[in-house]
Amino acid sequence: MLALFLYVFSGILLPFVAGMVLAYFLDPVADWLQRLGLSRLMATVVILIAFIVVVVLAFVILVPVLATQMADFARKLPEYLTRLQSLITSFDPKWLEQRFGVNAAGLRDGLNSLLTSGFSLLTTVFTSIWSSGVALVSVVSLFVVTPVVAFYMLLDWDRMVTEVDGWVPRDHVETVRALARDINTATAGFVRGQGTLCLVLGAMYATGLTLTGLNFAILIGFFAGVISFIPYVGSLTGLVLAVGVAFVQFWPDWTMVVLVACVFFVGQFIEGNILQPRLVGKSVGLHPVWLMFALFAFGALFG
Repeated sequence: MLALFLYVFSGILLPFVAGMVLAYFLDPVADWLQRLGLSRLMATVVILIAFIVVVVLAFVILVPVLATQMADFARKLPEYLTRLQSLITSFDPKWLEQRFGVNAAGLRDGLNSLLTSGFSLLTTVFTSIWSSGVALVSVVSLFVVTPVVAFYMLLDWDRMVTEVDGWVPRDHVETVRALARDINTATAGFVRGQGTLCLVLGAMYATGLTLTGLNFAILIGFFAGVISFIPYVGSLTGLVLAVGVAFVQFWPDWTMVVLVACVFFVGQFIEGNILQPRLVGKSVGLHPVWLMFALFAFGALFG
């Protein structure tokens, strides 16, 4: 029955699921405001108004910049690809052939083929992300229904939790409550902590790359930050993109290329030693394979 329900209503579930997730995410803030003396209704109104203001400001300030850089990146991609291929073919590593028996011409052809395939994949990924983003923004229901759902669920969150608690058989209520607390702690720690970590990393990478003068710095930085919830994938993807652009933009100035790479090395150090322990703490994370599976599964279910 659940599978049939998801299949039939998958096209309209996204705003409601997003509203539930938003309410779950913001419930601790509402509880904190209540402890300060606000009523639940007033706390919910304040939170959602603040959230909507932040989202609107992000769309007004950040989204146009990202859209412009993404369009420029797609437009200049063939030029960057050609220049990178020229750099590779101009490099003649004779010492590789002498020491390791690697044929220089074969190496260049292999690198060119790999580079072409890699940039084709990146073009597909960016196009898919942009198309999905445009489609998402064009769905008015997501911006109308989601805040309304979040408002009512956040307003009645404690009552709903109490109602669900009443469904549990009294003989097992303490066990179920303990399991629910553990699940909530792990989920909240991972979702809230990892989400904050991604935003901080995206801002940090974008700022660092902008200071180096790299083209498409904000786009690459935020893209690397957003996908950094998959361990190593975000930083590695951002590093490859940034260094590739840096080679084309700054070559033969090795200093700037190294400086661009250092942005990600420093970012990884800060993430592992400062941000991860403070923002995520000891919450139970997810294995990267399960995380990627969950992304594809929920994407298939909810569009």
